[in-house]
Amino acid sequence: MYEHILVPTDGSDHARRAAEHATLLAEGFDATVHLLAVVDIEAAAGPFSAGGVDDEYVDQRTAAQRTALSDLADSLDYSGAVETTVVTGTPAEGILDYARNGGADLVVMGTHGRSGLRRYLTGSVAERVVRLSPVPVLTVRATEASAVGEGYDDILLPTDGSERAAAAVAPALAVADAFGSTVHVVSVVNVGDIATGAETSVPAELLDELEDAAADATAAVASETQAAGVDAVTDVWTGRPKHDLLEYVDDHDIEMVVMGTHGRTGLERVLLGSTAEALVRRAEVPVMTVGEERD
Repeated sequence: MYEHILVPTDGSDHARRAAEHATLLAEGFDATVHLLAVVDIEAAAGPFSAGGVDDEYVDQRTAAQRTALSDLADSLDYSGAVETTVVTGTPAEGILDYARNGGADLVVMGTHGRSGLRRYLTGSVAERVVRLSPVPVLTVRATEASAVGEGYDDILLPTDGSERAAAAVAPALAVADAFGSTVHVVSVVNVGDIATGAETSVPAELLDELEDAAADATAAVASETQAAGVDAVTDVWTGRPKHDLLEYVDDHDIEMVVMGTHGRTGLERVLLGSTAEALVRRAEVPVMTVGEERD
């Protein structure tokens, strides 16, 4: 399923850890690793520079990035094909352009996991790529839990029965099949969304209906995993998805999360938030996000 894995890098620890996971995945799928660096000319020029930067400076930055990519490629424990590319532009658009036009079928990139006002003011390259990438994106933070091992024994696949969630099933099964993983198919009935007024309790009849629907959703995904020869366990409970899924990751030694994302943009996303966004920012393990529709 994954023949070309794109790894954008900025030299950070997070990017280095992402490259290590990309190498592991490349081994599992016999894929080509594409290391990409984007020379951000706008950032180099600064906000008050009307004339930009000269060609000599761009050439110097480009040469430095080529050297950094070559060093990274040499340091990776991978005997397969590794390609390096340096482009100029803004980081997010450079990555997205390569993902759209370079034949990548998976992006693996580091994320700093910023939250709060600073993230909204400064923006986030990983966040923009997650929302707009035409292919799945695996975001990785350099944490103790994200240390690269021999594979991914346990993968969390959240579902709510929607088409958005269903889009993540095939990518999750591909990784599980390659590494002999157990897939944890989990659905959390969001009591925060269905509680009314000032009361936090939910009518028992409505709660039963929602839990039954969640159980049906997990059973349907589990049937797909079993048909693919992949082991699966299912779980359903009520609570707050953002918090409970993170807790599940810790409690069950999950090594990767694979989930759908709606790709909202603008004020709607800021106001409504996103479970996928929360896991990308806060999960200690790699999180693969898959869009329901990719142009």
